[in-house]
Amino acid sequence: MLDILESISDATTGIDALVRLFHTLRPERPADTGAATERVRTLTRLLKADPRQARTLRDYMLRLLTSRRHASLYTEIGVLSNDGFFSELKRRVAYRVLPPALGDEYLSDAVDQLMFLDTDYLWIRAVPAADWLALFDTIFTPIPGMANVMLPGLLEAIRTLSYRVAAIGLEPKLTNFHTEMEVFDSPFTEQNREVQAYLDGRVDDARHLLVMLDQCDAVVAKIRKKALAQGTSIALTYLLVTLTQSIDRLRKLLFLVDTSGELPSAPTLDVRAVSEAVTPPHRSPRAPSSLRRAAGVALALELIEAHNKKYRVRELLADNVHLLARNVTENASRTGEHYVADNRAQLAGMFLSSAGAGLVIGFMALIKILMGKLRAAPLVEAFLFSMNYSLGFMLIHLLHFTVATKQPAMTASRIAAGLQSKDGKHLDTDSMAELVNKVFRTQLVAVLGNLATAIPCAWLIAWSWRRLAGAHLVTPDKAMHLLRDIDPVGGPALAYAAIAGVCLFLAGLISGYYDNQALYTRWARRVSQLRGPGRLIGQHRLDRLGLYLENNLGGLMGNLCFGILLGTIGTLGFLLGLPIDIRHVTFSSANFATAIVALDHNVSWQLVLKSVSGFLAIGAVNLLVSFSLALWVALRSRQVRFRHGYALLKTLGRRFLAAPVDFFLGARDTAPVSPDEMTTTRQK
Repeated sequence: MLDILESISDATTGIDALVRLFHTLRPERPADTGAATERVRTLTRLLKADPRQARTLRDYMLRLLTSRRHASLYTEIGVLSNDGFFSELKRRVAYRVLPPALGDEYLSDAVDQLMFLDTDYLWIRAVPAADWLALFDTIFTPIPGMANVMLPGLLEAIRTLSYRVAAIGLEPKLTNFHTEMEVFDSPFTEQNREVQAYLDGRVDDARHLLVMLDQCDAVVAKIRKKALAQGTSIALTYLLVTLTQSIDRLRKLLFLVDTSGELPSAPTLDVRAVSEAVTPPHRSPRAPSSLRRAAGVALALELIEAHNKKYRVRELLADNVHLLARNVTENASRTGEHYVADNRAQLAGMFLSSAGAGLVIGFMALIKILMGKLRAAPLVEAFLFSMNYSLGFMLIHLLHFTVATKQPAMTASRIAAGLQSKDGKHLDTDSMAELVNKVFRTQLVAVLGNLATAIPCAWLIAWSWRRLAGAHLVTPDKAMHLLRDIDPVGGPALAYAAIAGVCLFLAGLISGYYDNQALYTRWARRVSQLRGPGRLIGQHRLDRLGLYLENNLGGLMGNLCFGILLGTIGTLGFLLGLPIDIRHVTFSSANFATAIVALDHNVSWQLVLKSVSGFLAIGAVNLLVSFSLALWVALRSRQVRFRHGYALLKTLGRRFLAAPVDFFLGARDTAPVSPDEMTTTRQK
């Protein structure tokens, strides 16, 4: 450190000396915060011991600061650009491979040269704020006539951000979605007028400007709430994130430059955590100057962390995708309401619905076996299998039947919605246990309904084929192959079942995505405006068709894509030479029945037991994988952290012990009954 400080003179202008000095503060490991703190304190002691070196370093840093432009550091770092999601994604990927050229014109480039490691923010944040401010005060000892070199850049950044907020607020994607802005004065343009008046000195403080920013936030909240009901797009989501970040940064900069002493601390500034550490002993921690110093430290740490992460694709996805995923899973959550039975009557309806699906799947299994006998080319066979699955699942949807394995992607979103609380800490475990219990027994009944008809249907088809055609539907060798395919121990059946679970999860996301798109793009109105079909089938029927597509597009597309996934995964594994295939519980049970008939029922009870346990295990893996993935995405999209698992399990255990029959069959009425009430009833 001493050698570097001695090398700095009045003629030093480049940034190399500061880079070397900063490198002496950087610990060898980002987690070694003790070493970093000690090095910062050592530099402070050296400068206090030699005021001449402190003055030289101060003059050198002032020359660097005055020679560079500051505004871009505050307006671009940690704030998404206006280029759009995919342009920003492409830029980040390109700069991760080959970073942009750095110059001597912008302060942000100097920060890039100083903190070139992605982990620098970790140790910088870990060093106490009081130590950083002590070093800052030692270097920048006030002298008469010394200007604030940071203020012009801060003011320019405020003006730039204000223009950006106004421009984004006038984007057609926002105004078309929230038409009230075209009728009343837009708060986005009004805040720009207030900023100009504040910067030009026509108003004394920024209180009214903060009110306008609050109104901007209110409009953003209304648009997001409206998007949950009417759908959203990646472009709209990106604009909302950019707008929120710009308003947030504008508030922070206003708090730093306002000298009236009356501007309240912006709620987005986390300054309380450092205000005590940076406050001199003789000054109240709530004094405006102390809070402003704390806010300066908080903003500096935020900028450094955002700078280190500015080319990370994961950060871009985290900022945007969770909002889009929230809308996708919100549509799935509303669909999930139909997959939760409240009482025994609804459970009976679910059983009949899933039994109807089992009948259709029995015939789908027959068609798949017949297609396999064609010995078509792999890609042709994959196409045929995909169409069989897709059209069959779409027929099940049109007939309002239920495939049990399609439920988890919907019910997981419904549970995630129930887990969300305002503070993220308190949860009504009794109500949550009631919902989980309903989902569990509804899912169980749906699986039983599928199996109750799929197995007899497949058996009857195979038996009828033998009686009518004079030969078995499949050969004995093929029958043994079908049984080996569902062996839970001697083969990869459970791994393939997990792959099918992933396909089920993806189908749920696809379904939610298209439901969102149908709402956002107003499919009902678009279809009803078609003149040709209107003349062909009549306007009334066309209106009904448009409304049906808007309400069912997600279900149809989800089933179509799910069928394509099931039909192509095996062929893809064959072409790539990878052990990839799928196992689905209902088709596995139908294949079991077909194989039993082909073997003339001449099978041992051990083989039957192993096969039955095999397709039941396949079903359990299908459900567990798809439900776990769907629940994880739903929780992440809602930014919910669930910490009540043990309490929820205890409540479920009490419900089972209090009324085991109702636990599996549900109550006779629709009114939810708490475990305590059930215990009291049994005691009476």
